[in-house]
Amino acid sequence: MRFGLLLNEPKEPDVLGKLRERIARAADDGFSSAWMSHIFGLDALTALAVAGNRVPGIELGTAVVPTYPRHPAALAQQALTVNAALDGRLTLGIGLSHQLVIESMYGIGFERPARHMREYLSILMPLVRGENASFQGETLTGQLGLSTPGPRDMPVLIAALAPRMLRLAGEMADGTVLWMTGPRTVAEHVAPAVTEAARAAGRPEPRIVCALPICVTDDAEAARALAAEQFEIYGQLPSYRAMLDREGAEGPADVAIVGDEDEVAARIEALAKAGVTDFVAAEYSPGTRTREFLKSLL
Repeated sequence: MRFGLLLNEPKEPDVLGKLRERIARAADDGFSSAWMSHIFGLDALTALAVAGNRVPGIELGTAVVPTYPRHPAALAQQALTVNAALDGRLTLGIGLSHQLVIESMYGIGFERPARHMREYLSILMPLVRGENASFQGETLTGQLGLSTPGPRDMPVLIAALAPRMLRLAGEMADGTVLWMTGPRTVAEHVAPAVTEAARAAGRPEPRIVCALPICVTDDAEAARALAAEQFEIYGQLPSYRAMLDREGAEGPADVAIVGDEDEVAARIEALAKAGVTDFVAAEYSPGTRTREFLKSLL
């Protein structure tokens, strides 16, 4: 299992400079990847191109770019440009986002999201692999090719939790990127579905990238209370709520990886046994103990 870090968006004035420092530190510490979310702050792809192109030797990924606001050809062109800037080190993570965001904030219809993702991938995947897209769907059309220079082996992962989305992650994409999903759910729900879909489609073994909050501490109760406060919203959004329910978790604090070194090591080992190929650590508490422990695993 590979280890990555979830990059927190810097709050300092020199935001891209600070982000570059965090990527460089992750690379120096030996992590194989660093991932950036795309919510309401920095544009993740642009930020990774600017901050990451001077830091060699580490995979950089988005977790995840919402699909609905961007035509797949436009996203393919941007991602290929970023991948060229990063010398082929980009992994493009995409996702539906949430009905609350897409309908209430963007004013875009959120009907039949699995159909949307299938049509989106039908245009996106040929383009990022250097082929022409020729697709006419119910909601999306793509009849074009791109001449964007650079490598054409960029992995594409989708945020997939529901069964139909997991099938798409294995059948059409290169795997899935998860958040707030515990080891039981990965082992019983995620890994079997995405792996079988990839096998049936004759595709390579899919990646299962799992990001979770982590804190190495002797005061687990306080750390869980902090996780419950910081990540409260994820216990309310329907897609994450469904995964927490599958796990038997009351809220995000229950899937956060919390405890002393031995406890945390056991929790991470459970993820590996469940089928996770890449564990992405979301450090959420001050201090260096968590980072030092993670470095010891590398």
